[in-house]
Amino acid sequence: MSYLDGFVLPVPEGKKEAYREMAAKASKVFQEHGATRVMEAWGNDLPRGTTTDFFMAVKAEEGENVVFSWIIWPSKEARDAGWEKVMADERMKPDMENMPFDGKRMFWGGFEPIVDEG
Repeated sequence: MSYLDGFVLPVPEGKKEAYREMAAKASKVFQEHGATRVMEAWGNDLPRGTTTDFFMAVKAEEGENVVFSWIIWPSKEARDAGWEKVMADERMKPDMENMPFDGKRMFWGGFEPIVDEG
C-alpha cells in the first residue's frame, strides 16, 4: 500500500503565484526521487471554526490563505529513501530571501492509508 506525506501552511494571498511556481518546481524533484503524485491545493472553501480550523492551525494572519498539500509514495521505504535524496538535491535549497510562505507555521507528517478506494 502507498504512503502519504501531508502539509498545511499559510501563504499570503499576493504570493499565490510565487508559491505555485515554487511548488511546481519542487514537485518535479519529488517525482524524480520516487513520488508517484504531488498535489498542492489552494483553499477556497474553508469554513471558520470556533474551536479549530485550517486558519487557526497555521495561525493564519489577515490576508493569508491556507495551502493543503500531499505527496504520494509507493511505500514508506520509498518515501524515506526519496526524502533523503530530495533533501540532498541542490534544487531544493531554500531561497530564504524569497520564500512565499512562513515555514515556521507550516506543519506536516507521514500517513499510512487505512482506506484507499477509487
